[in-house]
Amino acid sequence: MTAHVRIVSQAPNQHMLVGFPGISATLPRLEGKVEIRPMVGVSAPVSISLVTVSLQRRETIHPSADSVAKRHLVAPRKELTDIVGKEMLLFRCPAGKEYENVFVMDLPFVLFIPIGRGGEETARRLPPASLQLQSRTAETYYEMVVTVQHSHSDQNKYAFPVPITRYDTLSTFGMYNRPENAEGITDHLVTLGINLPRWSYGPLDPITVFVQLTPNPLWPNKWRKVTINKITIGIDEEVTFNHEGDEPQRKVKTLAKQVQTVGIKMPESGYFTHLGLVFPAKDLRDNEGKLPRGKQAFPMYSVSGFSTIGTLYKIEYFLTVKAHMTSAKDITIRQPIVVCPLDHAGCKQEMDAIEQAAKDASTIDTDNPMLPAPTIIRMNDYNALHALGMTMVGNTRKLLIE
Repeated sequence: MTAHVRIVSQAPNQHMLVGFPGISATLPRLEGKVEIRPMVGVSAPVSISLVTVSLQRRETIHPSADSVAKRHLVAPRKELTDIVGKEMLLFRCPAGKEYENVFVMDLPFVLFIPIGRGGEETARRLPPASLQLQSRTAETYYEMVVTVQHSHSDQNKYAFPVPITRYDTLSTFGMYNRPENAEGITDHLVTLGINLPRWSYGPLDPITVFVQLTPNPLWPNKWRKVTINKITIGIDEEVTFNHEGDEPQRKVKTLAKQVQTVGIKMPESGYFTHLGLVFPAKDLRDNEGKLPRGKQAFPMYSVSGFSTIGTLYKIEYFLTVKAHMTSAKDITIRQPIVVCPLDHAGCKQEMDAIEQAAKDASTIDTDNPMLPAPTIIRMNDYNALHALGMTMVGNTRKLLIE
């Protein structure tokens, strides 16, 4: 008999995802229960032999999906499916029985999301965040997959999308608030140096960089002829498809750019300036100002992409500073930065919740998470039909009136 299967949270108005993926102290996990009911007929029992639940990650790439001309001429979309963590056994029929006839089955579960420790196996890696790039050139999404086996030969799978967000790139973490320095040189006449006060940014976050051009004191006759024309600063998004394969393909897009015109001779003490720009944000509203309904498998981000590494693709961001000069070669520095889907104010708001989640997780035993007892009402149990709102009146099944 076909079953009606769904996944709900263990408590009302509570999200199934508990904790913060990417932060191991919060023990990120999925808590819920699998509900199985009859589908065909009001009170027809369901034959259940085995029930399992797992978290499944699906990655797809199609680098030419954003080109109408190339879309149908290149290789088709590449797809990869992996199980995140371990598959959890929720119910197994007792030995000697092929199946159990049940009316109601509620099976609680807890699936711990890997925190990146314990080996390099795919199931133990820290899973990347859910993301869908424009035109679906690359996407990562997750599904809770419930496997219900009715007999030895009859098995059905039910998939339920669940969005996953990573929180290990928040700009409020101390590791991203340390200044970063970089230097570049081309013909040994001028040295370009930059200083970044922090290197994690989100939508509409201001980016300030200190730029200095220093002449080589050993060649005064040459650097005095150098003229600084302009200095440009920009943010580049680099998407690498199939980065672990034999033929990686890269696509670079400039998200923002700022130009400062200088037009002076190189001073003996060097040239110093501060440049800044705002990290671009994506407008989530349509032309009428309405917020459209989002896709169930993907969270709504205010950025077109963020720093992430998957199996089939990776997204990196660079702050590019270029000094344009005459009588000397141009100098370019590409400094890696981290892009977070939340702005700096949003990151601050999450810190208290992360601290509380870490305190709550400290009392949880991952080997024995103390699940609620499962509820299984079999066909032959006393007043079993009451669970479905039915009862027997003589030899007739009727609605239960309490």
